[in-house]
Amino acid sequence: MKLRGFFVLAFTLLLTSAAFVPKKTITIKGSDTMVILCQRWSEKYSEKNQNVQFQVTGGGSGTGIAALINGTTDICASSRPIKPAEVEQLKTKFNTKGIEVKVARDGLSIYVHKSNPVKKLTIEQVMKIFTGKITNWKELGGPDKKIMLYSRENNSGTYEFFKEHVLNKQDFDSRAQHMPGTAAVVNAVAKDVNGIGYGGAAYGKDIKELAIASGAGKEYVIPNEANILSGKYPISRFLYFYLKERPQNEMKAFIDWVIAKDGQKVVNEVGYFPIKK
Repeated sequence: MKLRGFFVLAFTLLLTSAAFVPKKTITIKGSDTMVILCQRWSEKYSEKNQNVQFQVTGGGSGTGIAALINGTTDICASSRPIKPAEVEQLKTKFNTKGIEVKVARDGLSIYVHKSNPVKKLTIEQVMKIFTGKITNWKELGGPDKKIMLYSRENNSGTYEFFKEHVLNKQDFDSRAQHMPGTAAVVNAVAKDVNGIGYGGAAYGKDIKELAIASGAGKEYVIPNEANILSGKYPISRFLYFYLKERPQNEMKAFIDWVIAKDGQKVVNEVGYFPIKK
């Protein structure tokens, strides 16, 4: 009986100690565009991998890359490619150029109010709107109303991508109101009949997304999955994870899951697009 009691006690202690095994915490910081996606990934992954927990925060792609360089996040979520100067900072601090992982694709939508009769624009027209060269909707076939501009803040990867690829690196019009996240841009446009903004396709709710043409005489294309994956939609991009070094153990298992079938299924569920057809 004493021996049996010993085994019962030992088994109980084993279960108790197993229950208190500390979880591996993975921190993800960066793109506000990717916050919902990263949260969903972390929730789904944790359901079957209870030894891992996550801390997911936004703040913008630039903020996430700065945190990676400072060593305060494991993964940077970014809606823009890392800059050469940022790679050099990583190299100086950690003697590594970092690791880039493409985790999803996104179409950058142009949002207007649901009641706006304008349905399509060329990229040149979008550029002229946000740089202040077109200021009234009547110039675009809409009402005689002043256009109200809603943009992201300058620490946002979406802001930088839009400025480089749509505005040709020109400055935004000084009238543009800079919002802290894509959800804030959508909310502002949804309430402003004269508003226009931009952001990830996944956020396009309660507003109208315009069809966009790459130039005059070109086809007007909406930002849906088929058009983005085929390259027909002219304002599309990859979304990235950046790490300071090659992932190992739990980190590698998580990233492998993100870019595999189950993780890419989550991409579709959230409203973004997979890295492969």
